[in-house]
Amino acid sequence: MQKYPNPMNPNVVGVDVLDRSVDGQGRLHSSRLLSTEWGLPAIVKSLIGATRTRTYIQEHSVVDPQEHTFELKSTNITFTNMVSVDERLTYRPHPQDPDKTVLTQEALISVKGVSLSSYLEGVMANTISTNASKGREAMEWVIRRLNTEIEELAATARNTIRTPMAAAVTEK
Repeated sequence: MQKYPNPMNPNVVGVDVLDRSVDGQGRLHSSRLLSTEWGLPAIVKSLIGATRTRTYIQEHSVVDPQEHTFELKSTNITFTNMVSVDERLTYRPHPQDPDKTVLTQEALISVKGVSLSSYLEGVMANTISTNASKGREAMEWVIRRLNTEIEELAATARNTIRTPMAAAVTEK
């Protein structure tokens, strides 16, 4: 999946593929490490006692071509002593309209050992909710980009095939 980088979420500054494989059922499994840079407000930095804002997220995705589903699970691996965020996104065909996709997003946020933890949980929940629409826009951006690449490859292939044929016709 080529979701990052994208213009909707510039906070993701790096993506490393840790593992990618296809299982016996033809599902593509990918494990990635995301590096993110969040511009946290000064008050939040002081509450959590952090000066750095680079965080790392472990992500695992499964693309199932038989079921036409895409499932993405992510969890933070930075600041886990203060906050844990486990998120799950599932894309699947709409049951009544195959031209539409249903996105289900779940997030479990837990802030521990920090003053005003309920406030921070609320801030994070709002951020995740706001980013949900950005995630949909990002997936649409990826799809448009892939469609453009496919069209360009097809045009190049057509021109490559025509060029030798045109040369053969002119040689006669």
